[in-house]
Amino acid sequence: MTVPVTTQKSIAPAAPRPRLADQLLRRKPIGQMVREADGSDGGTPLVRSFGVLQLTMISVGATLGTGILVILGESVPLAGPAIWISFVIAGLAALLSAVSYAEMAGLVPVAGSSYSYSYATMGEGMAWICGWCLVLEYAVSVAAVAVGAGQYVNEALAAFGQVLPDALSQPPGDGGLVNIPAVAIVVLAMVLLMRGARESAWINTAIVVIKVGILLFFCAVAFTAFNAGNFEPLLPMGAAGVSAAASRVFFSYIGFDAASTAGEEAKNPKRDLPRAILLSMVIVTSIYVLVAVAAIGARPWGWFDGTEAALVQILEELTGQPWIALVFSAGAVLAIASIVLTVLYGQTRILLSMSRDGLVPKVFGRVSPRTGTPAAGTLIVGTAVALTAGLVPLGALADATSIGTLFAFALVNVAVIYLRRNQPDLVRSFRVPLYPFTPVLGTLMCAYLMANLGADTWIVFAAWMLVGTAIYFGYGRRNSKVAALSELDYRELTAMAPRQEPVKAEQS
Repeated sequence: MTVPVTTQKSIAPAAPRPRLADQLLRRKPIGQMVREADGSDGGTPLVRSFGVLQLTMISVGATLGTGILVILGESVPLAGPAIWISFVIAGLAALLSAVSYAEMAGLVPVAGSSYSYSYATMGEGMAWICGWCLVLEYAVSVAAVAVGAGQYVNEALAAFGQVLPDALSQPPGDGGLVNIPAVAIVVLAMVLLMRGARESAWINTAIVVIKVGILLFFCAVAFTAFNAGNFEPLLPMGAAGVSAAASRVFFSYIGFDAASTAGEEAKNPKRDLPRAILLSMVIVTSIYVLVAVAAIGARPWGWFDGTEAALVQILEELTGQPWIALVFSAGAVLAIASIVLTVLYGQTRILLSMSRDGLVPKVFGRVSPRTGTPAAGTLIVGTAVALTAGLVPLGALADATSIGTLFAFALVNVAVIYLRRNQPDLVRSFRVPLYPFTPVLGTLMCAYLMANLGADTWIVFAAWMLVGTAIYFGYGRRNSKVAALSELDYRELTAMAPRQEPVKAEQS
């Protein structure tokens, strides 16, 4: 019996899955991203409550403090007094990528950051790789930063003659059982994020102000004991040492892209996201270089080898006042908490975007109607990160985070070049200056810093990507919503992207 045509249409059979090569190269239409962001596809949209101040503070909160407060003692022995040059090199690489992020954030103002940008330009295969790298960047960096909290909690307790035993403040690899302060900070951030993004943003803004204040206070004290002789010789470990340190302290710049994950919660994303990203980079780089110069000026570079909570120890030695160390340590714990809060926020939004596309389970994309946040996904991610923070040493986490981040940043630079060449008529609220020199140099800088990371880090990265490949073929490929689109729907959604008039495109 022949089925009538009308019946076939009402059944609406799913479009046949494309071949593997075609699916890996199939790009997600920008029009589909816009529909998902505003809820016109039937989903629950996120609440738009962030202005440029909150977005900038999200970026600064996720970035400022990590390298200075946590891994300075591990980085100075690599570069010597030239550690400030390492911060400049890493900052330049981050800035080159930041301007590419700014263009893409204004063009594709949705949650998902570089994952979404890669999906819109290079296809599903590269988007999955980028998204998997972002999982490594965000989740592992949260754990790495939280690990450093134990150092400063002990410094604060020392003012009262108390200290946490290693069993409760160090992971198993460092002679302890579990890092309780790290676990506690992640859990508190997770609970706050589940309550609401707006409340989290205002608390983060207040903490960022405190964080900037304590770092400037350190500089004021350290410069009273400044010794220019501490900078001689400037390059005791050679240029290779500076490069190695730059690759490690690049970890300090991870987080500026957190603002780009807030594209669906910004009031005016096309205008405010580029401003927030660039402004945060200027603030963070300036403070990093200032603190690094002040620290080396106050103590010779050899003093930092094996030193934990270096800034607190400098303050104690210079002032002889335990209460100063107590105040600074308490501020440092708050600073670490703000990084954990904002980076964990970014991680949940990345997984939200990947879930919408069917590449990870739906639970990560469920938005609570009561709070307007992906509460279930936040609970799952927060629990996993808390366990990692409590059980894994800092050094392994920091390097693994850097390589995943550098790879994702390189993809964003490539995405800018791709869209400029293939879709020059798209509306752009911000354009990368000195194109194509800037994104090309940004890509090369990321590759250069990746090359300076150790063999162990590359092995971890390769293993991570193998796990990601298995998950994609085992789950993501079969559940991809973009691959399931019919050719007609795909063309219609692609045509929905806002475009400039031909004359305007020529003028720009």
